[in-house]
Amino acid sequence: MKTSVIGYPRVGALRELKFASEKYFRGEIAAEELQATAKQLRAAHLNVQKQNGIDFIPCNDFSFYDTVLDAAVLFGAVPARYRALGLSPLDTYFAMARGYQGKEGDVKALAMKKWFNTNYHYMVPEIDDDTALTLAGSKPLDEFAEAKALGITAKPVICGAFTLLKLARYTGSKAAEDFAEQAAAVYGTLLEKLAAAGAEWVQFDEPALVRDLSDADKALFAALYRAILARKGGAKVLVQTYFGDVRDCYKELCGLPFDGIGLDFTEGRESFALVEENGFPKTKVLFAGLVNGKNIWKNHYTATVAAVQKLQKTGAEVVLSTSCSLLHVPYTLRNETKLAAEYTERFAFAEEKLQELKELKEILAAADPTACEAYKANAALFARERSGKNAVVQAKVAAIRPEDYTRLPAFEVREAIQKDRFKLPLLPTTTIGSFPQTADVKANRAAYKKGDITKEQYDAFNRKKIAECVALQEKIGLDVLVHGEFERNDMVEYFGECLSGFLFTEKAWVQSYGTRCVKPPIVWGDVSREKPMTVAWSVYAQSLTSKPMKGMLTGPVTILNWSFPREDITLRECALQIALAIREEVLDLEANGLAIIQIDEAALREKLPLRKSDWESDYLSWAIPAFRLVHSGVKAETQIHTHMCYSEFTDIIPAIDNMDADVITFEASRSDLLILDALKANNFRTEVGPGVYDIHSPRVPSVQEIKTALKKMLAKIPAEKLWVNPDCGLKTRGVEETVPSLEHLVEAAKELRNEDL
Repeated sequence: MKTSVIGYPRVGALRELKFASEKYFRGEIAAEELQATAKQLRAAHLNVQKQNGIDFIPCNDFSFYDTVLDAAVLFGAVPARYRALGLSPLDTYFAMARGYQGKEGDVKALAMKKWFNTNYHYMVPEIDDDTALTLAGSKPLDEFAEAKALGITAKPVICGAFTLLKLARYTGSKAAEDFAEQAAAVYGTLLEKLAAAGAEWVQFDEPALVRDLSDADKALFAALYRAILARKGGAKVLVQTYFGDVRDCYKELCGLPFDGIGLDFTEGRESFALVEENGFPKTKVLFAGLVNGKNIWKNHYTATVAAVQKLQKTGAEVVLSTSCSLLHVPYTLRNETKLAAEYTERFAFAEEKLQELKELKEILAAADPTACEAYKANAALFARERSGKNAVVQAKVAAIRPEDYTRLPAFEVREAIQKDRFKLPLLPTTTIGSFPQTADVKANRAAYKKGDITKEQYDAFNRKKIAECVALQEKIGLDVLVHGEFERNDMVEYFGECLSGFLFTEKAWVQSYGTRCVKPPIVWGDVSREKPMTVAWSVYAQSLTSKPMKGMLTGPVTILNWSFPREDITLRECALQIALAIREEVLDLEANGLAIIQIDEAALREKLPLRKSDWESDYLSWAIPAFRLVHSGVKAETQIHTHMCYSEFTDIIPAIDNMDADVITFEASRSDLLILDALKANNFRTEVGPGVYDIHSPRVPSVQEIKTALKKMLAKIPAEKLWVNPDCGLKTRGVEETVPSLEHLVEAAKELRNEDL
């Protein structure tokens, strides 16, 4: 038995890459120091895998920002507006990722979207009719050579040609098929170079194969790889899939001259059936994804050993693999000093998953796997009863009635009541929720956590920041205000800390995009609300102004999707538990005078199955009702907002409208407002605020830029239904960018109100 890892985390166990990159952005270190930090991290990641006996160790899975962006740059898909800046290759790369505003010019970043069904974000490659794909860099070769210098013949990992072309945005008249010949040529050239450099295996990641595929998709994939594989030379090629099964193209995969096929047996519901019913080619190696790369619970060795043996009975040569890249889990449990053994004994982060692969390798090599000590210890762990169950919570979920999911009166009636109550101007302006988490805010939180200041001192500081934030918004002229969320470390972690049933880590960081890392809570047991979580802060903020103040909450689906979920109950049951807890908070806010309540569902799409046929039965049938349950008990005059960001929503617009919110704000600026057509085509009834500028970039939009965006919106959305707001919360931005951006936003709305709408 051999073992394989699809990819490894790259930001560093203590976020070394994040901090070095941010220093570079601020001009505090030179590119050479940033590159040195990156090289140290790559070496550490390679060596820890080598120490755990991994046979197929990945390289080129490292990235300064995103591996899809890496592939676009590698193959010359750099739009002209970035090349025209005349920056260094590294700074051009970062301009594509973050935007650029300086003496060399002013450009927005590329669009950013969620990576399939995860909380990771990728940069969307942009290809125009004049794009000429060419091998424009040497990153995979350089990082393969680095590994070789460490005594490791690594497996170069490349974003596959089919996935790259399918994820790209085409700005002209051409489509993916028009670039197939170019793509096959440059991928073939790279494959030849890697083989010549001594690569024994090359991994092409093709997660796009687990989506619904048309005949044209399958023809495109086959054409690409017939040409690419003709140039593999002495290297063997692994086509690696993950996040689902390949039911639409299994036979085609088996028929192409790949040397290995990687299948996900964790999320791929039909993967076992595909192999058992159709067989597996004797000339290929099956890389079986049986160690979950997306969740942090320990592998159940009994089940995994049985699965491997089941696959081996088909005659397949099996390599035991992670189900996807370990990018989606934290680095190591070694940095967690506060969690009791009762909990940690059940967790496996990236490093611990390497140890699991090592143990499973030894177990599967034994004459009697069940006699191995590691096997017996693992079986004993899974036989022990877990804590965290709450009969009261379970009874509340069981008692939910169908009518509890419906808010009355109907939307149209509520809309008229709310317009009369608030009397907001056309194009009302607001923000999504958070304001910049400046150094003093972070220092106050850290001092409180360390016990250096009292709860009273901590609260007094936050009240001062709230007062400043409210005053700033009134000065800028926003119509609907927020309190700034200075008491919150994270929009999910904060609520998890206030609810029972969650566990929290110290340093279990996971990359969300670029330098943005999150520490997802862990859903350990049944979830309930013991006391109000946000009421005091919101009531205080409302007392400072006569303008409407939004009560700010995170919705149940986002809390679930941005946590590591339990595996002993269904996602539906867990979501409904959280929904009941948030519902109590909503009703408390309303009872305490908050007339507008925003319940963010930023991550609504993340667990949406990748195949449309599974959407309703597997996800939407409980995710949308969970949100409706949260707000169905409020009065007609209470306005419910929600927010969604950095994903593709055009194909689920009817489901979003069915959430029955009163106002929905979307990320839209990076995707050039493409959502507008879908809103119009579906007769979207909910009032809507597509983001008018991108907060994930440091650039400041001009008044004219925002007016141009709003005019595009007004061509598709009635003025009486359009709100004006940024793309997302402002937590990650600096004050120096935030204030002028919001001033420009308000000015743009005012100027348009004075024009003939």
